[in-house]
Amino acid sequence: MGRICRFTVAALAVVLAAGAQQQKKRVAVMDFDYATVRSGIAAIFGTDQDVGRGIADMIVDRLVTSGTYSVIERKALDKILTEQNFSNSDRADATSAAKIGKVLGVDAIIIGSITQFGRDDQSTSLGGGAVGGITRRFGIGGVKRTESKAVVGISARMVDVNTAEILAVASGKGESERSGTSLLGAGGGGGTAAGGAVDMRSSNFAATILGEATGKAVSQLSGLLDQSAGKLPTTKVSVQGLVADAAGGELILNVGSQAGVRVGDRLQVSRKVREVKDPTTGRVIRSIEEPLGVVVITEVDTQSSVGKYTGPPAKVGDIVKTAP
Repeated sequence: MGRICRFTVAALAVVLAAGAQQQKKRVAVMDFDYATVRSGIAAIFGTDQDVGRGIADMIVDRLVTSGTYSVIERKALDKILTEQNFSNSDRADATSAAKIGKVLGVDAIIIGSITQFGRDDQSTSLGGGAVGGITRRFGIGGVKRTESKAVVGISARMVDVNTAEILAVASGKGESERSGTSLLGAGGGGGTAAGGAVDMRSSNFAATILGEATGKAVSQLSGLLDQSAGKLPTTKVSVQGLVADAAGGELILNVGSQAGVRVGDRLQVSRKVREVKDPTTGRVIRSIEEPLGVVVITEVDTQSSVGKYTGPPAKVGDIVKTAP
């Protein structure tokens, strides 16, 4: 195979890889609702813990690792939730989630609930706080010596951000292989201090029987979500805005997620060189533009976006739009 032929094949492979990357559907994962299991959370951890946020973070990790979707970052989601005054009571509401998803510029948003989180022995008392939801001396605080397995159940819905339609549902249930008197430790050792926020993505939590069950439930649900990628509708968004600031190789645009701009988008930058008017009415019937370069979006909020620019010097007022 000649050098030119090899170069052509390599270039084609790069183009195909880029095309595959652009075809990924963009999703966001909301913190899961945990109202159903909340009464038992303080008994397990010694204080109320937002296990719904922990479950959502674990799902994000799984989806990012699988690579089926392009998943929005936590900090971008939190910023929009704050701006929109989103409350915890809205976590499982499809209409509210669709509104947030539309502002974020995602194709779909994933919402869900925790249906089971604790021991498989429902009669076992878990009262009392202390360390890891148990004391280091069994029998104190109402914890029995009976060994049990940990069980976690979660369910999720994938919501179309444009219609609030439920596109897909998924569920996961995990049960620990091991049994124990402590959900968060081995034997009578305890080991997880109460009062602080628990990192459910940590290796320490994963090593517990509750962490083992949680990991299994999350893996099962995430796998089903990956299989549902084909159910997301394909939508074509046409972006058009203006350069609001140009400094070095970076441009700030006057359009953001509300206009459909997403991180990773490649937008064409051009400059209007003249207008063509109707000789009868004097109305502008066409603008003649000169292509300049390309801006790749690196940061987006609701009203603006930032990107790395390649091309001749751009200036405020230059036109930015979806590349043909």
